Amino acid sequence: GVPLMEIVTRPDIRSPKEAAQFMKRLRQILRYLGVCDGNMEQGSLRCDANVSVRPLGSKEFGVKTEIKNINSFRFVEKALQYEIERQIRVIKEGGRIIQETRLWDSKTETTQSMRSKEEAHDYRYFPEPDLVPVELNRELIEEIRLSLPELPQQKEERFIKQYNLPAYDAMFVAQELSIANWFERAVELGGGPKAVANWIMGELSRLLNEENKTFEECPVTAEALVRLLKLIEDGTISQKIAKTVFEEMFRTGKSPDEIVKEKGLVQITDELVIERAIEEVLNNNPKEVERYRAGEEKLLGFFVGQVMKLTKGKASPQVVNELLKKKLISNE
Repeated sequence: GVPLMEIVTRPDIRSPKEAAQFMKRLRQILRYLGVCDGNMEQGSLRCDANVSVRPLGSKEFGVKTEIKNINSFRFVEKALQYEIERQIRVIKEGGRIIQETRLWDSKTETTQSMRSKEEAHDYRYFPEPDLVPVELNRELIEEIRLSLPELPQQKEERFIKQYNLPAYDAMFVAQELSIANWFERAVELGGGPKAVANWIMGELSRLLNEENKTFEECPVTAEALVRLLKLIEDGTISQKIAKTVFEEMFRTGKSPDEIVKEKGLVQITDELVIERAIEEVLNNNPKEVERYRAGEEKLLGFFVGQVMKLTKGKASPQVVNELLKKKLISNE
């Protein structure tokens, strides 16, 4: 009761890498349309690849072989690369390529002969009496085309123009419809496009990979991320603390405000408190202070790190930097 759709390309794919890229884009489109989950390992999507080689300058295609049921993008690339090299080797050694079906053996990383298909009748083409002909006229095709949703490549292009995202960011965010919708929801709520994209590509992707979860299973809502971004913008928490808060949001489903309050993570911006921490750090590291004043300005990072350690990461990095520079100069 499950329909099978077979998509055939023209023979204009020129490399294993291009074939794998084509398969990835095709899978992405099918998932966007909701007609297939694209799970190659479970058999929802498979690749049968016809492979032929020809001497440079030759206009005729060589004899093709068909590699059946390749079940991953990585194997598509490996199987085609092996088969191309095998055919070239056979021809150079004076042999000939026979038209046949081959299987990819992922253990030996080779293609193995399955059955020959020398003549057209070997393919067993014959009419199926239970299937009536379907005629697709131009009007029907256009009607269906107009009903299609925004597809991945169109979405990528729009994200670049509308949100000024770099091409890589747009491609990453648009790779799955669920990610793209989540991204746009966060932007609609006031999140900066680049900031939202950075969190998706960074912390969120890392945590999903660690937990082996799909984006559909993401426990963090777009609303929660935007609230976290607001806490960073208004100086309540630092960027570094925000990563800790985000991980807790992911693990517990709690709001950023709850986590900041429970764990006492509010950023310290009080200059008197930060000054006291700076003085303690400078007093504890007199040799480093001398070296800094002697010209080793890269030691500023050391002092910032020590102050952040003393304040358990809560001090505002911006305020720490400003006050440290003033303190180191004024005490010369």
